[in-house]
Amino acid sequence: MSAPVVVAEIFRSGVVEGHHYGSIAALDTAGEVEWSVGMVDEPVFPRSCNKPIQALAMVRAGLDLPPELLALSCASHSGEPFHVDAVRRILAGAGLDESALQCPPDYPLDDAAKEAVLRAGGEKAPVLMNCSGKHASMLATCVVNGWDTATYLEVDHPLQVLIADTFAELTGESVAHVAIDGCGAPLLSTSLVGLARAFRTLALATDGPEARIAAAIREFPQNVSGSTRDERTLLTAVPGAIGKAGAESCYAVALPNGQAFALKCDDGAPRVRPVLMAEALRRSGVPALDGVDAAAIDRTGELPLLGGGKPVGEIRATF
Repeated sequence: MSAPVVVAEIFRSGVVEGHHYGSIAALDTAGEVEWSVGMVDEPVFPRSCNKPIQALAMVRAGLDLPPELLALSCASHSGEPFHVDAVRRILAGAGLDESALQCPPDYPLDDAAKEAVLRAGGEKAPVLMNCSGKHASMLATCVVNGWDTATYLEVDHPLQVLIADTFAELTGESVAHVAIDGCGAPLLSTSLVGLARAFRTLALATDGPEARIAAAIREFPQNVSGSTRDERTLLTAVPGAIGKAGAESCYAVALPNGQAFALKCDDGAPRVRPVLMAEALRRSGVPALDGVDAAAIDRTGELPLLGGGKPVGEIRATF
């Protein structure tokens, strides 16, 4: 694997005290690589950035959900009450309950939602885990097709085989590596160029399952992430954009004009992910497009460093 490069610096009190290393791929409106930084042609695990593609395979297999629930199929949700209610609706529609979920128990990602659970005497639960929407949708897809729900996470399960085939189709690359994601589901590798290509296909779709996935993300970005998350802010700032963040500082965004972006920070630091995407969009001229809220894009990329509770520096992109 080739070495990633410096993509951001940690600037405190006038001194650069550290760096983040990573890789970024940007596709132009024609789907060609406009520019890139670091290793963009070698396999990585995009983590939860894969979810919209996994959801596409499920819709192709007969999963039929309204847009607000389909958005949860693509989500790493914050565990806010409306997220948890939506996951339960997906399960109930398939005649299942929370006991069918095989994602690990967890608390909500959102601090306020977690505190509410704790104040109420609640405990970690699979339905609160950020991937529960994907798992509920996988189970619902199994029910539609008469597939076994007890083994839905096995790599050779019909659902996972279909997801792998769909993933290879959209990325335009064979799957070099299969691992197990944090939620227990199979995790497929692709390059950052392949990931950007897949999101571009979804963003450009005008009909069929691909268009349904893109429409759900566009209409309900708060369901794909959370009410206060930077992903929601970015998607709201760029009309028609779709996007998904993932663990290990992965991020993919595509626009309806065909531009697409995918990135990964080598140290996996989540804090730098929005900083890098905001700079990538600026470098490709996205803030100047009609209807784009450039100031909102800038806000998602601002990460002040504090000293004594006051800003004394920032993490800033260097590419």
